[in-house]
Amino acid sequence: MKLNMRNDILAASFLIGVSAIAHAQMGASTGSGQAYPVKPLRILAGFAPGGFSDTSARIVAQKLSATWGQQVLVENRTGANGLIAGDVTAKSPPDGYTLYMTSPGLLTNPMLYTKQPRDPLKEFTAVSLVADIPNVLVIHPSVPVRNVKELLAIARSKPGAFTQATAGMGSPGHLSGELLQQMANIKFIHVPYKGTGAAMIDLLSGQIDLSFPSISAVVTQVKEGKLRAIGVTTVKRVPMLPDVPPIAETVPGYEVVGWYGLVGPAGIPREITQKISTEISRMIATPEIRDRLLREGAGPIGSTPEAFSAFLAQDQAKWARVIRAANIKPSE
Repeated sequence: MKLNMRNDILAASFLIGVSAIAHAQMGASTGSGQAYPVKPLRILAGFAPGGFSDTSARIVAQKLSATWGQQVLVENRTGANGLIAGDVTAKSPPDGYTLYMTSPGLLTNPMLYTKQPRDPLKEFTAVSLVADIPNVLVIHPSVPVRNVKELLAIARSKPGAFTQATAGMGSPGHLSGELLQQMANIKFIHVPYKGTGAAMIDLLSGQIDLSFPSISAVVTQVKEGKLRAIGVTTVKRVPMLPDVPPIAETVPGYEVVGWYGLVGPAGIPREITQKISTEISRMIATPEIRDRLLREGAGPIGSTPEAFSAFLAQDQAKWARVIRAANIKPSE
């Protein structure tokens, strides 16, 4: 599943970015005519601390606070693959003071949950993509395999022999596993948790066999030998784990790349979204933030609201195909 994210975003941003940035740099106003921001902001994270959703929100919050002189708080509203945080965001005033660091769950939740569905293209305002990040297939050292080929061989001979921990139904790690099962004709037992941190606790203790977390969440444990990395979800090797081969070398055509970006409730004035996205792109271009994101295993992006909106529509269609093919049914 190829996203081709970076080229699409850069192309769209180039076409509209010059005028948008110039306009945003003139400042943005609230409905009362006051310059934005004039009070503290909050960025919601849909998962508990320990995953990149929380980490990226805090990186952005810290920098925005320092730049604008306004406090930017991060609130962890966990549960239902970000559905709770998304619902809070959608119900918030469209004034730019509530933002949500979201991920593909924004797009997949309406396909996976019947409770409080939110249309990701109509009930949210796209602000900016922040980064993309690959997942990595990790197993507990007690699992008797050394590579993806050996894992698949056992999984085919003993369906359901392996348990898979995820950060929640429809999370990037969950869909990474579902796509592998679909393409390799195998079956894992899915065990969803409320966030990456909780999933990693049981994986590290050996209660769960494998998982597909973001690289940033487990690189330390892999290097310390507490987990064994046997494949990355990108088609090329990644700098943080250069000795780990892509899963695609064993299952041709396999690819999953997660992304993270800021959205707000529908109806935020364009002047405000442009000001926020301009600042996001500026901070991501600085060596400090770029290096920090790269150390987390992420690829820095930054985009215009228009480019992010177009990307969301394209990516929604891609995830829908994966979910249908995996026969994942909606639940409450």
